[in-house]
Amino acid sequence: MVNILAIDDDDIFCYAIKRVVTRLGHAFFDVPTIADALNIVAKIEFDLILLDVGLPDGNGLDLLPILKENLLSPEVVIITGAGDAKGAELAILNGAWDYIEKTDSTQKILLTITRVLQYRAERKKSLDTPQIKCLKHESIIGNSLTMKRCLDLVAKAAACDANVLITGETGTGKELFANAIHVNSARDFHDLVVVDCASLPETLAENLLFGHTKGVYTGADGHQSGLIKLADKGSLFLDEIAELSPALQKVFLRVLQERKYRPLGGGKEIASDFRLIAATNKNLDKMVDEGRFRKDLLFRIRSLHIDLPRLCERGEDIKLLARHYLDFFCETQRLDSKGVSSDFFDVLTGYSWPGNVRELSNAMEHVVVAALNEPTVFPNHLPRQLRLHVVKSNLLESNRVKSNQATSNQTENPADPLSPEYPKGKLPLLAEFREGVALTCEKQYLVELMNQTASIKEACTISGLSRSRLYAILKTHGVSTGKKG
Repeated sequence: MVNILAIDDDDIFCYAIKRVVTRLGHAFFDVPTIADALNIVAKIEFDLILLDVGLPDGNGLDLLPILKENLLSPEVVIITGAGDAKGAELAILNGAWDYIEKTDSTQKILLTITRVLQYRAERKKSLDTPQIKCLKHESIIGNSLTMKRCLDLVAKAAACDANVLITGETGTGKELFANAIHVNSARDFHDLVVVDCASLPETLAENLLFGHTKGVYTGADGHQSGLIKLADKGSLFLDEIAELSPALQKVFLRVLQERKYRPLGGGKEIASDFRLIAATNKNLDKMVDEGRFRKDLLFRIRSLHIDLPRLCERGEDIKLLARHYLDFFCETQRLDSKGVSSDFFDVLTGYSWPGNVRELSNAMEHVVVAALNEPTVFPNHLPRQLRLHVVKSNLLESNRVKSNQATSNQTENPADPLSPEYPKGKLPLLAEFREGVALTCEKQYLVELMNQTASIKEACTISGLSRSRLYAILKTHGVSTGKKG
């Protein structure tokens, strides 16, 4: 028996679903509001949640990140009386299983429930397999939920020969994940051949990839194997695959299809049994729309997709990563391990880390060198620009607190700080007037930011704020995220 929850204020619909679910022998619960939902999911473990969008106390889509914050979180099916394409997109991107309408037939809803529970049962078994328990990933540091999900995909990739595409911003560890896939696979006894597509000279690319035969050009004194041949029985890692020229994309597509290639000057095709792993920090779907990347090639390389999170999206890993790199660079410099002041990690978690793990690694090397013979590291040892960014963020947060106080005072005294009309003798100090204007403009900016963006991730990119910081500012000003995830 499994537990199923409906978060919906439609009593008639809940009753109908209850009849279907209990007939299948499962336990059914229903609550009408987000507040009630948060209360019950904290007490009971659910396998499936049927979530309405329009709830009395808010948008049901806002619950998705909370409901999906565990590795074996419940599957969520959005069931709404008024579906829309944008809401469906947000739901799927934030981890929902499906997005269906209440007007759909009972048979379709029943089929969805059956399929979800079947997937759920199989997923629980897969998480207990020895392969996942014994996954080798010593170079990948992190215990956050997002990293556990990525490592789950690494385990799946290692168990098969499907082509894998790894995406993520610069510095998120794409090559580390490619290596983890290779070393955990049956191809570990052969080479992982790394090709940096961004540095492939177009005039020499085919020679480097496919090799050449003797005499094909002046100086070709013998047969030379290419990188694809070297990857035979092993793995071929194409880093920054978005940088491949259109001509090379076409040539490589056939190599992927046939697993054969022809060396320059050679008449006979040669087979190479390689496993492809590709990586990029570019949006390949957008490049396809713009005609800069072949759609058929994208389909080939993305049999399995691992999208690595930014460091600011895995904040609970920052302390663990910082400690790891501090010890690593101390060992590199032949120094004893250093102690850390209590406020050191506070500064690290207050920074947005636009350069991701690579920037954190460089910052820790800077810290070790700055504190070379000192036993303890302090915030003062961090790079100056990093500390400056955190100080500015803290000042902004302090101003937000003052904004709340100002808003409260305005409720009691409705004088508008932006209005040129004040009661006689009630003019504010010039500094207070400036602060009021700045805070009001900040709120207007946030409202416009939420109106113009389709997701919190996009809003973070435009504003330059981390996800946690943006949520804090929005909450302070009372600005809703709408349907964003």
